[in-house]
Amino acid sequence: MIVVNAIIETSKENIELWKEGITAIENASRKESGCIDYTWSVELNSSNTLRVTEKWKSMDDLALHFQTPHIFAFQEMVSEDPPKITASFYEVKEVPPPGSDLTLLDN
Repeated sequence: MIVVNAIIETSKENIELWKEGITAIENASRKESGCIDYTWSVELNSSNTLRVTEKWKSMDDLALHFQTPHIFAFQEMVSEDPPKITASFYEVKEVPPPGSDLTLLDN
């Protein structure tokens, strides 16, 4: 599984302007083949910081995601006032939390 953790630093005003577009991106991304989870949020203690957390079945699925119309739309949407974006990509294996019973996670 591939996990993406992105931090987007911009203004509160931009976040408000982008809200409708972000909702469209989120909804379209969740429908993509290979998308396990795709979520945007605003940090509680920093209202000018967006977080994007994504889970993909494979790097190939993520690569296809970067070629979709909604990602191109995002790039266009932010081009007028480009934010600072930091993204980290991880290949991971999901594991149970410490001390948990594996059988509980299967239900």
